Amino acid sequence: MKSKNRRFLPLAIVFLAFSTAVPAAQAPDVSWATDQGELPLEQLRGKVVYLDFWASWCTPCRQSFPWMNELQARYAEQGLVVVGVNLDKDRVLVERFLAKYPAQFTVAYDPNGDSAASFAVKGMPSSYVIDRDGEIRLSHVGFREKDRDALEARIQEVLGR
Repeated sequence: MKSKNRRFLPLAIVFLAFSTAVPAAQAPDVSWATDQGELPLEQLRGKVVYLDFWASWCTPCRQSFPWMNELQARYAEQGLVVVGVNLDKDRVLVERFLAKYPAQFTVAYDPNGDSAASFAVKGMPSSYVIDRDGEIRLSHVGFREKDRDALEARIQEVLGR
């Protein structure tokens, strides 16, 4: 594991997952590179965004990809956009991961960790639910199968607003 993203490793090993319903706070003004060009978060205003920070070495990330694909398919018509932000510096590692765990949602790249720092990412994966007005409504660290229902219920709640 020769990655400068090791700062997240201790938290990934713990497998501690927690969610925090946060008082409405504006999401940071960030932008990412994608295979389709630049994606400013501001461009997604009017949609509910499930924003997930992940890395190729993250075991729980492997488990979350099929679920995020399901979310994108199930709720796209209601205005949900899933964005997975990869933090690996080596694009080859990303491509290998995506070959095994395909993403049917937007994949963005943040090899320097700038947007992760803006969101104060604490572990892998870290996810955020952002409402249509750009306010963060939930932050969650980790991913376990038992978290799915509670996360989906919160997404449904934000979609219904």
